[in-house]
Formats: sequence, C-alpha cells, structure tokens
Amino acid sequence: MSAADGHHGPGPRSDDDVADWVRGLGLDGLVDIHVHFLPERVLRKVWAYFDEAEKHYGRPWPVQYRLPQSERVEALRSLAVRAFAPLVYPHKPDMAEWLNGWVREFVADVPEAVPTATLYPEQTVAKYTEDALDAGVRCFKAHVQVGAYDPRDTTLDRAWGAIADAGVPVVIHCGHGPLRGEHTGIGVFDEVLRRHPRLVTVLAHAGMPEYDDALALVRRYPNVHLDTTMVGVPFTEDFMPLPGDWPSRLVDIADRVVLGTDFPNIPYSYSTQLRAVAGWAEGDPRLGEPFLRAVLHDTPSRLLRLG
Repeated sequence: MSAADGHHGPGPRSDDDVADWVRGLGLDGLVDIHVHFLPERVLRKVWAYFDEAEKHYGRPWPVQYRLPQSERVEALRSLAVRAFAPLVYPHKPDMAEWLNGWVREFVADVPEAVPTATLYPEQTVAKYTEDALDAGVRCFKAHVQVGAYDPRDTTLDRAWGAIADAGVPVVIHCGHGPLRGEHTGIGVFDEVLRRHPRLVTVLAHAGMPEYDDALALVRRYPNVHLDTTMVGVPFTEDFMPLPGDWPSRLVDIADRVVLGTDFPNIPYSYSTQLRAVAGWAEGDPRLGEPFLRAVLHDTPSRLLRLG
C-alpha cells in the first residue's frame, strides 16, 4: 500500500467501494474461506476476549463488525461475498460435534454459507468427522492455538485420513501468530502432512509469522494453500510483517492463495484486507489481475466445490 492510512493505492478505498471493485475485476462476487459465525454464547466469549486484547496481545483489538447475526450476513452480502465458509472451532472436549450441529442449522438458512465442520482429539472424532463428510461438509476448521491440542495426536489420525480421502479442505490455524501455543508451529503440522500428504490444507494467516516455513510447505505438498487472513494489513504489519519480497514469492504458487478475512472479528474494515491483496497483485507484474481473480474467487471456489 502506498499510504500509511491504507486509503490510497490499489484496491477498494472503503467497504462502500468493494462491490463495484469486484465487478470491475469481472467477478460475480468474492469467495471468503475464513469467516466466523458461532453460537451466540460462544461468540460473546470470543468478543469479550478481544475486548481485553491489550492484556492478551499488548494492543487493542476493536471488533469491527460487532453486529447481530442477521446484520453480519447482510454485511457480507453488501460486500459482494457470494459464498463463504462459516468456520467454527472448539476449545474443549465434547464441543465439536455440538458446533457441527449448530453450523448445519446456520447454513440451512443462509444460501451463501458453505457447510463446514470442526474437530478435536477425542474418542468420538472419527465418527462425527465421517458423519459430517457423509452429510456433505465442504470445509473443516482446525484451531491448534485455541484448542490447545497437538494435531499429531493419534486420536485424530482416522479423521485426518477421512478428510484427505474426501478431498475436503481443512483451514488450519497452526502458526505461532498472534500468540504462540503449546502445539503451534508449521513444523508441528508438517508431521501431520507427512502421514497424510494428500490432505487439502489451507494454512490460516499464511502461517504467520512463519511465512517462510509456510511457503516451503506449499512448495512441498501440492494440496497445501495459504489464506490471506489478516496478512499484510497495517494492523499485522506492525508486529508480524511480511518479507519485503512477498509478491515475488507468490508468483510460482499464485493458484494456491485464497481469500480469508476473519470477518467479523477484525479490528479494521473488510476493504483493508482487499487492499493488501491488491497491493501484492500490483507488487509484481507477473501477478496482476489474474492473481486477484484467482485469490478472490477461482481458487476458493474450486476448494469449496462451488457450482
């Protein structure tokens, strides 16, 4: 981006400009693989955590889209989001299956929402993962940091195998950002991929701050992707900056980067993320608009099997 305030340079100037900008790229809408919708009582706890962000992260984190659920759905529609993966994640046992049931009901009422599920290392995980796949789930979320579990736990082996066999993507938060966890680290998840090399994986937040290791994983495994969630925006650049040559590093993996935003829990506007991605596209002449169309629509559409 060419200005510190992020309001100039490539991409939409504000949320009001997003729909026109997307149409200008020749797209019928955005496909966002990293959005959160949760049961109300769970979401209230998430927002309460962000309200104390200065204690947790040493910086404020004002949730930009703190709205009732129906208004959050409408906000995505106004932002030209034609499809999104509503990601849920547990922080303790006996929670994942309940969340999977909740999100099944949520997507039944929201045409743009793709069916998703989550998992946790527990005795029932293989059964409810296979049930979710049988029910047509098209994306999983795994959150190693919040769940505080080891993704290499052998309890998860059958589940990872079933997801890999189905070719369904897993959006996994396994990097050390924004806080290091007991089992975070790209190297830890690499051990899962060694056992399940066909697993279709989306490294949330591009594996931040281990961007180099995340890129290496993408190059090593043909089914590994990066999402753009909170990557390259001024808020994150302040403490987990990208390598200076980031756009050129994306050239040979341009078809394995997908739009993710963390809506609604971001401390800035949705358009801010789009400006960051547009900046990468402009940052190397080998990227440009074809890269934008791939990231914002084509690649996530393929992963989520959209018609």
